[in-house]
Amino acid sequence: MTAEPNHRSVADAAGRPTGLAVLARHGLDAEPMPAPSVHRFPDGAHFRIEIPSVEGPAVLAAVVEQAVAAGVTVNRVSQGSGAMLLSEAELTEMARIGADAGLEVSLFVGPREEWDTGAQARARDGASLAGQLRGWRQLRYAVDDILRAVDQGIRGFLIADTGLLEVVAGMQAARELPTSVVWKVSAVLAPSNPISLRQLEQLGGSTVNVPSDVTLGQLAELRAAARVPIDLYVEAPDAMGGVVRGHEAADLVSVAAPLYAKFGLRNSRLLYPSGLHLVADAEAIAREKVHRAAVALEWIARSGRPLVQSAPGAPGLGVPEPS
Repeated sequence: MTAEPNHRSVADAAGRPTGLAVLARHGLDAEPMPAPSVHRFPDGAHFRIEIPSVEGPAVLAAVVEQAVAAGVTVNRVSQGSGAMLLSEAELTEMARIGADAGLEVSLFVGPREEWDTGAQARARDGASLAGQLRGWRQLRYAVDDILRAVDQGIRGFLIADTGLLEVVAGMQAARELPTSVVWKVSAVLAPSNPISLRQLEQLGGSTVNVPSDVTLGQLAELRAAARVPIDLYVEAPDAMGGVVRGHEAADLVSVAAPLYAKFGLRNSRLLYPSGLHLVADAEAIAREKVHRAAVALEWIARSGRPLVQSAPGAPGLGVPEPS
């Protein structure tokens, strides 16, 4: 593998002037760049692409179609409405599409506090409670939600409650759930310091979503504390701050590898809970997310860094296993 390019170079690999060179002529030096991560995915890759809010089979089919048209490899899709709102036939269809494309299908576990009969999670200051499971009954329904989806071939789940994470990790260790299931810690639980990230890794998180607004320095601190793959919104929806960082993708991947580069979409409508009444919007939004990923990949290529993306079906992906 070739060395990291010199951040003080006056030209890129194609001999074109760089922004660094232009600013140097104005007496402005580059800010210190954190050291690149030495960690990788099991296949040796630095990063994977995730498209979130893929709410059902029609939206997943649109993502796969758009990815082929754009020449983009999508390694994972995730969903926010919850597996509980999909029929068994829809779960089976999503599993089939995901398996055929070699991508992970990660479904949110429901029910959760934001849609419960309690009102606190919907109060002005209660948003941080939205993903938690309330009481014994919701915890039981969440386990049943996972078991139902696993029966239809799904092998990836978003977890937003630490108690549930402990329970399902224990079930997996006891072989009550397939070892191929991936536990994606949701952005609702996003840790913003190294110890919190390490705790979620120790509880059994397979990948962990961190805040979208972390600096490169903070991202390096998080990576130094744990080896678990990091999920990062390279572009975040408005409800999560609306950060747009596709042009930074090479720096983000270099510092945080192994990294799931996640492409939300600023200035788009909320979709949760989704269904037929929103499917046209959900498809259009998902297609644009694939486009944003394609643009970010161009920025990565332009950086000249030898950053490698995983291929379809790579080890560690929760690719569905339809029966």
